[in-house]
Amino acid sequence: MTKSLKQKLTLPLIGLLILIMFIIYGFFYFNRVFSKPVQFHDVKIDTKAFLKLDVLKQISKKNGITEWELKAFSATLLKDEDKAVLIDVSIIFFTKDNKRVHLTSKKGVMNTKTHDMIFSDNVIVKHETFVLRTDKLHYNKKEHIIYSNSHVRLEKEDSVIEADSMTTKLNENITILKGHVRGNFSENFNIQ
Repeated sequence: MTKSLKQKLTLPLIGLLILIMFIIYGFFYFNRVFSKPVQFHDVKIDTKAFLKLDVLKQISKKNGITEWELKAFSATLLKDEDKAVLIDVSIIFFTKDNKRVHLTSKKGVMNTKTHDMIFSDNVIVKHETFVLRTDKLHYNKKEHIIYSNSHVRLEKEDSVIEADSMTTKLNENITILKGHVRGNFSENFNIQ
């Protein structure tokens, strides 16, 4: 072999040898770094929670007819209780004639056996052109009604009705307001 051919082969072989050494060093270095056990600090365990879900979607049907569709940003199923604590709730209730009543609230609690629910913190109910606002609202699945024993405000365009309590029978499309019922109505107000 000529001297120039040896020089031409030596330089790439040295480069290849250095590259192999870097790969072997990198393998052992990363293997050592990533093989250390992960340590967690200040971990808080919710001892009341049985299961936490990031998103909850649930549909309730009775005799093949959809009664409601529920979505929540998160749900916590509680140990030893038949309850799910819901955050950022959106639920659509269906009436007998398949109209939609849309409810949103920041918080909710569902009984996981009966599917009765309590909604709180900025409860807003929308049905057609009406908007109902209250601090706390209940849903009774067996009777398929929503009701509030807290102050309610019912709005439609420029008209407002306020009352101390309210019950809406979803299958009958009837809302009953009780206690200090008062309101302001525009000229074109139509209750339907």
